[in-house]
Amino acid sequence: MTESTPLVSVRELAKTYHVGEVEVPALLGVSLSIQAGEFVALTGPSGSGKSTFMHVLGCLDRPTAGSYHLNGRDVSRLSKRELSGVRNHEIGFVFQGFNLLPRTSALENVELPMLYGSPVSAKERRRRAAAALEAVGLGSRMDHHPNQLSGGQQQRVAIARALVNDPSLLLADEPTGNLDSRTSIEVMGIFQRLNTERQITIVLVTHEADIAEYATRVVGFRDGRVRLDQAVARRRHAGDELRRFDAEAEALSA
Repeated sequence: MTESTPLVSVRELAKTYHVGEVEVPALLGVSLSIQAGEFVALTGPSGSGKSTFMHVLGCLDRPTAGSYHLNGRDVSRLSKRELSGVRNHEIGFVFQGFNLLPRTSALENVELPMLYGSPVSAKERRRRAAAALEAVGLGSRMDHHPNQLSGGQQQRVAIARALVNDPSLLLADEPTGNLDSRTSIEVMGIFQRLNTERQITIVLVTHEADIAEYATRVVGFRDGRVRLDQAVARRRHAGDELRRFDAEAEALSA
Protein backbone atom coordinates (compact mmCIF):
# COMPACT_ATOMS: atom_id res chain seq x y z
CA MET A 1 0.00 0.00 0.00
CA THR A 2 1.42 3.39 -1.01
CA GLU A 3 1.22 6.47 1.16
CA SER A 4 -1.63 7.88 -0.94
CA THR A 5 -3.68 4.66 -0.92
CA PRO A 6 -6.41 4.62 1.76
CA LEU A 7 -6.37 1.73 4.21
CA VAL A 8 -10.11 1.29 3.58
CA SER A 9 -11.85 2.27 0.35
CA VAL A 10 -15.47 1.38 -0.45
CA ARG A 11 -17.25 2.44 -3.62
CA GLU A 12 -21.00 2.26 -4.25
CA LEU A 13 -21.29 -0.43 -1.57
CA ALA A 14 -24.74 -2.02 -1.36
CA LYS A 15 -26.13 -4.81 0.80
CA THR A 16 -29.58 -6.35 0.52
CA TYR A 17 -30.91 -9.07 2.80
CA HIS A 18 -33.66 -11.48 1.83
CA VAL A 19 -36.28 -12.22 4.48
CA GLY A 20 -38.47 -14.86 2.89
CA GLU A 21 -39.51 -13.31 -0.41
CA VAL A 22 -38.97 -9.77 0.85
CA GLU A 23 -35.84 -7.79 -0.04
CA VAL A 24 -34.54 -5.60 2.79
CA PRO A 25 -31.94 -3.04 1.67
CA ALA A 26 -29.39 -2.28 4.40
CA LEU A 27 -26.78 -0.29 2.44
CA LEU A 28 -27.56 1.84 -0.61
CA GLY A 29 -24.43 2.89 -2.48
CA VAL A 30 -22.03 3.86 0.30
CA SER A 31 -18.70 5.37 -0.78
CA LEU A 32 -15.96 6.49 1.60
CA SER A 33 -12.29 6.12 2.39
CA ILE A 34 -10.40 5.76 5.66
CA GLN A 35 -6.71 6.58 5.86
CA ALA A 36 -4.26 4.58 7.97
CA GLY A 37 -4.10 6.01 11.49
CA GLU A 38 -7.61 7.49 11.54
CA PHE A 39 -10.06 7.03 14.43
CA VAL A 40 -13.57 6.97 12.95
CA ALA A 41 -16.89 6.67 14.78
CA LEU A 42 -19.89 5.28 12.87
CA THR A 43 -23.16 6.65 14.22
CA GLY A 44 -26.85 6.49 13.40
CA PRO A 45 -30.16 5.08 14.68
CA SER A 46 -31.03 1.38 14.73
CA GLY A 47 -31.54 0.14 11.18
CA SER A 48 -29.44 2.93 9.67
CA GLY A 49 -26.86 0.57 8.17
CA LYS A 50 -23.88 1.28 10.42
CA SER A 51 -23.63 -2.25 11.82
CA THR A 52 -24.07 -3.83 8.38
CA PHE A 53 -21.29 -1.57 7.12
CA MET A 54 -19.01 -2.72 9.95
CA HIS A 55 -19.80 -6.38 9.18
CA VAL A 56 -18.71 -5.79 5.58
CA LEU A 57 -15.54 -3.99 6.74
CA GLY A 58 -14.80 -6.93 9.00
CA CYS A 59 -15.28 -9.43 6.16
CA LEU A 60 -18.08 -11.03 8.18
CA ASP A 61 -20.53 -10.32 5.36
CA ARG A 62 -20.23 -9.81 1.61
CA PRO A 63 -21.63 -6.78 -0.19
CA THR A 64 -24.38 -7.33 -2.72
CA ALA A 65 -22.79 -4.77 -5.03
CA GLY A 66 -19.88 -2.35 -5.06
CA SER A 67 -16.26 -2.80 -4.04
CA TYR A 68 -14.30 -2.90 -0.80
CA HIS A 69 -10.52 -2.49 -0.86
CA LEU A 70 -8.45 -3.13 2.29
CA ASN A 71 -4.76 -2.29 2.10
CA GLY A 72 -5.22 -1.81 -1.64
CA ARG A 73 -6.68 -5.31 -2.14
CA ASP A 74 -10.26 -5.95 -3.30
CA VAL A 75 -11.47 -8.20 -0.48
CA SER A 76 -15.12 -8.15 -1.61
CA ARG A 77 -14.35 -10.84 -4.18
CA LEU A 78 -12.28 -13.23 -2.05
CA SER A 79 -13.18 -16.82 -1.26
CA LYS A 80 -14.40 -17.84 2.21
CA ARG A 81 -10.96 -19.24 3.03
CA GLU A 82 -9.21 -16.07 1.89
CA LEU A 83 -11.64 -13.92 3.89
CA SER A 84 -10.90 -16.00 6.98
CA GLY A 85 -7.21 -15.22 6.55
CA VAL A 86 -7.94 -11.51 6.22
CA ARG A 87 -10.09 -11.53 9.37
CA ASN A 88 -7.44 -13.33 11.39
CA HIS A 89 -4.37 -11.37 10.31
CA GLU A 90 -5.52 -7.93 9.17
CA ILE A 91 -8.56 -7.14 11.32
CA GLY A 92 -9.08 -7.07 15.09
CA PHE A 93 -12.58 -7.21 16.60
CA VAL A 94 -13.93 -5.84 19.88
CA PHE A 95 -17.58 -6.53 20.71
CA GLN A 96 -20.08 -5.17 23.22
CA GLY A 97 -20.46 -8.57 24.90
CA PHE A 98 -16.68 -9.23 25.27
CA ASN A 99 -17.02 -12.80 23.83
CA LEU A 100 -14.45 -14.32 26.20
CA LEU A 101 -14.24 -18.03 26.96
CA PRO A 102 -15.43 -18.31 30.60
CA ARG A 103 -13.22 -21.22 31.71
CA THR A 104 -10.07 -19.80 30.18
CA SER A 105 -7.59 -17.33 31.67
CA ALA A 106 -7.11 -13.83 30.31
CA LEU A 107 -3.77 -14.89 28.82
CA GLU A 108 -5.28 -17.93 27.11
CA ASN A 109 -8.18 -15.86 25.76
CA VAL A 110 -5.72 -13.45 24.18
CA GLU A 111 -3.72 -16.33 22.70
CA LEU A 112 -6.73 -17.69 20.80
CA PRO A 113 -6.31 -15.77 17.50
CA MET A 114 -2.76 -17.14 17.20
CA LEU A 115 -4.04 -20.72 17.16
CA TYR A 116 -5.39 -20.18 13.63
CA GLY A 117 -3.53 -19.58 10.41
CA SER A 118 0.27 -19.55 10.45
CA PRO A 119 1.68 -21.66 13.30
CA VAL A 120 3.06 -19.76 16.29
CA SER A 121 5.08 -21.51 18.98
CA ALA A 122 3.62 -21.75 22.48
CA LYS A 123 6.45 -19.58 23.82
CA GLU A 124 5.83 -16.87 21.20
CA ARG A 125 2.05 -17.01 21.78
CA ARG A 126 2.57 -16.43 25.48
CA ARG A 127 5.03 -13.59 24.89
CA ARG A 128 2.75 -11.77 22.46
CA ALA A 129 -0.37 -12.31 24.58
CA ALA A 130 1.41 -11.03 27.70
CA ALA A 131 2.64 -7.95 25.81
CA ALA A 132 -0.91 -7.21 24.58
CA LEU A 133 -2.30 -7.49 28.12
CA GLU A 134 0.45 -5.20 29.40
CA ALA A 135 -0.51 -2.69 26.70
CA VAL A 136 -4.07 -2.47 28.07
CA GLY A 137 -2.99 -2.33 31.72
CA LEU A 138 -3.75 -5.93 32.70
CA GLY A 139 -0.25 -7.27 33.24
CA SER A 140 -1.17 -8.33 36.79
CA ARG A 141 -4.39 -10.12 35.78
CA MET A 142 -3.11 -12.55 33.17
CA ASP A 143 -4.09 -15.69 35.09
CA HIS A 144 -7.55 -14.44 36.07
CA HIS A 145 -10.67 -15.94 34.50
CA PRO A 146 -13.47 -13.68 33.17
CA ASN A 147 -15.62 -14.20 36.29
CA GLN A 148 -12.73 -12.83 38.35
CA LEU A 149 -12.61 -9.63 36.29
CA SER A 150 -14.84 -6.55 36.19
CA GLY A 151 -16.69 -5.63 33.02
CA GLY A 152 -14.06 -3.03 32.16
CA GLN A 153 -11.25 -5.52 32.70
CA GLN A 154 -13.01 -8.07 30.50
CA GLN A 155 -13.27 -5.49 27.74
CA ARG A 156 -9.55 -4.78 28.14
CA VAL A 157 -8.88 -8.50 27.61
CA ALA A 158 -11.03 -8.36 24.48
CA ILE A 159 -9.03 -5.36 23.21
CA ALA A 160 -5.75 -7.18 23.91
CA ARG A 161 -7.05 -10.20 21.98
CA ALA A 162 -7.94 -7.93 19.05
CA LEU A 163 -4.40 -6.47 19.06
CA VAL A 164 -2.37 -9.65 19.39
CA ASN A 165 -1.99 -10.34 15.65
CA ASP A 166 -1.01 -6.71 14.97
CA PRO A 167 -3.98 -5.95 12.67
CA SER A 168 -4.15 -3.13 10.15
CA LEU A 169 -7.69 -2.29 11.25
CA LEU A 170 -9.36 -2.46 14.67
CA LEU A 171 -13.18 -2.67 14.61
CA ALA A 172 -15.14 -1.99 17.80
CA ASP A 173 -18.91 -2.61 17.89
CA GLU A 174 -20.57 -0.70 20.77
CA PRO A 175 -17.54 -1.45 23.02
CA THR A 176 -18.91 0.60 25.93
CA GLY A 177 -22.49 -0.62 25.70
CA ASN A 178 -22.24 -2.86 28.78
CA LEU A 179 -20.07 -0.53 30.88
CA ASP A 180 -20.74 2.21 33.43
CA SER A 181 -19.79 5.81 32.70
CA ARG A 182 -16.34 5.88 34.29
CA THR A 183 -15.31 2.52 32.83
CA SER A 184 -16.52 3.66 29.42
CA ILE A 185 -14.16 6.64 29.61
CA GLU A 186 -11.28 4.35 30.62
CA VAL A 187 -11.92 2.08 27.63
CA MET A 188 -12.12 5.04 25.25
CA GLY A 189 -8.83 6.21 26.74
CA ILE A 190 -7.25 2.91 25.72
CA PHE A 191 -8.53 3.34 22.17
CA GLN A 192 -7.22 6.92 22.04
CA ARG A 193 -3.82 5.85 23.30
CA LEU A 194 -3.57 2.95 20.82
CA ASN A 195 -4.56 5.27 18.01
CA THR A 196 -2.15 8.05 19.01
CA GLU A 197 0.87 6.10 20.24
CA ARG A 198 0.69 3.03 17.98
CA GLN A 199 -1.08 4.63 15.02
CA ILE A 200 -3.68 1.84 14.96
CA THR A 201 -6.61 2.58 12.65
CA ILE A 202 -9.86 2.30 14.60
CA VAL A 203 -13.46 2.19 13.37
CA LEU A 204 -16.00 2.24 16.18
CA VAL A 205 -19.79 1.80 16.02
CA THR A 206 -21.75 3.66 18.68
CA HIS A 207 -25.23 5.09 19.16
CA GLU A 208 -23.94 7.41 21.91
CA ALA A 209 -23.01 10.91 20.74
CA ASP A 210 -20.58 11.47 23.63
CA ILE A 211 -18.66 8.26 22.83
CA ALA A 212 -18.35 9.32 19.17
CA GLU A 213 -16.64 12.51 20.34
CA TYR A 214 -13.57 10.53 21.45
CA ALA A 215 -12.88 9.77 17.77
CA THR A 216 -11.38 12.24 15.30
CA ARG A 217 -14.01 11.76 12.58
CA VAL A 218 -17.71 10.93 12.62
CA VAL A 219 -19.56 9.17 9.80
CA GLY A 220 -23.32 9.23 10.28
CA PHE A 221 -25.63 6.69 8.66
CA ARG A 222 -29.36 6.93 7.99
CA ASP A 223 -31.54 4.74 5.79
CA GLY A 224 -28.56 2.86 4.38
CA ARG A 225 -26.66 5.94 3.26
CA VAL A 226 -23.92 8.19 4.64
CA ARG A 227 -25.61 11.43 5.69
CA LEU A 228 -22.73 12.96 7.65
CA ASP A 229 -18.95 12.77 7.33
CA GLN A 230 -16.93 15.33 9.25
CA ALA A 231 -14.10 15.87 11.70
CA VAL A 232 -15.01 15.97 15.40
CA ALA A 233 -15.16 19.67 16.20
CA ARG A 234 -14.65 19.44 19.98
CA ARG A 235 -12.92 16.16 20.67
CA ARG A 236 -13.15 14.60 24.12
CA HIS A 237 -9.91 13.43 25.71
CA ALA A 238 -10.25 10.54 28.13
CA GLY A 239 -7.57 11.75 30.55
CA ASP A 240 -9.29 15.11 30.99
CA GLU A 241 -12.69 13.44 31.26
CA LEU A 242 -11.51 11.04 33.98
CA ARG A 243 -10.05 13.87 36.05
CA ARG A 244 -13.31 15.83 35.70
CA PHE A 245 -15.40 12.76 36.51
CA ASP A 246 -13.41 12.00 39.67
CA ALA A 247 -13.50 15.64 40.81
CA GLU A 248 -17.29 15.73 40.44
CA ALA A 249 -17.63 12.42 42.31
CA GLU A 250 -15.41 13.72 45.12
CA ALA A 251 -17.43 16.94 45.37
CA LEU A 252 -20.69 14.99 45.62
CA SER A 253 -19.34 12.75 48.39
CA ALA A 254 -17.94 15.66 50.43
